[in-house]
Amino acid sequence: MKKLMLAASSLLFATSVVAETQWRKLDPQNTVLMTLPHGKVVIELAPEFTPNHVARFKQLAKSGFYQGNKFYRVIDGFVAQAGPKDGSEKDKSVSELKMESEWKIDDSWQYTEVQQPAFFAPITGFKKGFAIGLDKEQNRAWLTHCPGVIAMARGNEPDTGSSHFYIVNGQAPRYLDRIMAVFGRVVYGMNHIQSITRTAGVEGEAPLKEKDMIEIVDVQLMSDVKPENRIAIEVEDTDNKAFADKVQGRKYRTAAFFYKKPPPVLDVCQVPVKSRLISTK
Repeated sequence: MKKLMLAASSLLFATSVVAETQWRKLDPQNTVLMTLPHGKVVIELAPEFTPNHVARFKQLAKSGFYQGNKFYRVIDGFVAQAGPKDGSEKDKSVSELKMESEWKIDDSWQYTEVQQPAFFAPITGFKKGFAIGLDKEQNRAWLTHCPGVIAMARGNEPDTGSSHFYIVNGQAPRYLDRIMAVFGRVVYGMNHIQSITRTAGVEGEAPLKEKDMIEIVDVQLMSDVKPENRIAIEVEDTDNKAFADKVQGRKYRTAAFFYKKPPPVLDVCQVPVKSRLISTK
């Protein structure tokens, strides 16, 4: 065990030598602070990719809409989904949105490549901290369902998302790519999302009662939070050579620990994008 830990430390050191992390500050106008009974969660929004869904989420957050909403569909290794009670006046008060699952690109569109070809997309990569898939033949790109992303729930028809949302809490359900509107990602407090009580347990167990479901205390734009209560975050900048070098190091596993080399295949959801707290003083 000790040797394995030393080897892991050497691997981390080798990765840090390959590329020194570069950081960018989050914009408080596009950052959300979600308060749960057991902790705080910070979400970076993605207005460049899903502007209308981001605008809707910000509008609902500013109005206090999500206070008291519950995580009513929480499946281990899948998603934690929350929103107002189905069919309630609060639920029906929010209009439906047109789907924003992908966008057009051209030859000048810049990103940091991870894999080509990839399993669920011709190419995967990163842009502005978000994992993406893209198809150059179709001139299309989209956000991928990696752990920690937040997306709008919907009915069977594409344009039926309104206020209910889900956060991926386990393995990456990549089969949802291009058919759902991903509009952000958790950058802090993912442990609190993973701690939300599951509503779907082992077969044969009694279903979770509504009174025992985890309730949202509050959802606020970080810019609306009192300065002394804000959580200031920097995230790893993915749009530079340092991050590209990090990706290559993970793909080819050049560290001595890998005495047998795995194939140079890297799932975009297995590339961590670092976050760190910064002082506001």
